[in-house]
Amino acid sequence: MDRGFFLTLQAIRRQLAAMPCDYYQIRLIHGSTRKPFPGDRVWSAVQLTRAATVAFLRLRNREGYDIFFQPFAGPRNAGYVLVDLDRAADQIIETMRANGHEPCVALRTSPGHLQAWIRVSPMPLDPPIATSVAAHLAALYGADRASADWRHCGRLAGFTNQKPARRQPGGYAPWAVLLYAQSRLATQAAPLLQATPHPFPTGPSPLPASMPGSLTPAGASNVYSRWLHRWQIPQRLAPPDWSIADLWIAEHLWRCRIPAEQIRAVLRLGSPGFPRAHSDPEDYLRRTLARATQQPALFPARLWATHPRP
Repeated sequence: MDRGFFLTLQAIRRQLAAMPCDYYQIRLIHGSTRKPFPGDRVWSAVQLTRAATVAFLRLRNREGYDIFFQPFAGPRNAGYVLVDLDRAADQIIETMRANGHEPCVALRTSPGHLQAWIRVSPMPLDPPIATSVAAHLAALYGADRASADWRHCGRLAGFTNQKPARRQPGGYAPWAVLLYAQSRLATQAAPLLQATPHPFPTGPSPLPASMPGSLTPAGASNVYSRWLHRWQIPQRLAPPDWSIADLWIAEHLWRCRIPAEQIRAVLRLGSPGFPRAHSDPEDYLRRTLARATQQPALFPARLWATHPRP
């Protein structure tokens, strides 16, 4: 347990906190031979930050393997796209922020080379949509278009870049340094998804409109029903307790940094039968949001305690 270990652990924790997801995929690629280490690994944030896991990854890194990762959502994109800025301009991150495409994570992978992760959706995206968004952002910011796809891995902070071409004078491998990390949804995420041309037909946008006042009942129902479908609430809790479902959805949207007014609009317009029997609907929404912002996640602990996870 040396100082380097704790610096790596701190960098990993900061990056994962800025990119919340249930699971993360880790890939190890040898810097010289480009051969992968046998097997891809999928870990939760808790598993990935265990001492034994960090020690294992540091050892592989010293053996010449680059450590790559991505938020994992199975056959879909987890809502994050990578912008691989091989020859980045000095003000590129500020330009992205000014355009409403604020990265949640920015890393310097070697001198003059940056990687930025942008969260474009709080829910998983179909691969064609995520690939189109990634390609659009790559073209917009002059990034590597070969890295613009729905499942491209980026570097995990706290490890060295083992590519021979990236060696510094003296033969040292540069570190993947975390420049910025803050969990957030890009301001222009919804317009970006709506404006990006998709190569295949897609369903309604998984995000509501960018301003709460423009959220339609159909849009709110779409957001609400997508979470019901993802968690299989109607099938597992029959009949559903809609107050609990409201709380779960409000809590998850809050953790995804969706503005409070937008969350209230989703519940007001999308919750089945709302306001149901509530005598003061606005007070109910206020109390639900207050609970969602003050306590740890209720889902899936309560649900999976009585219903086996598939």
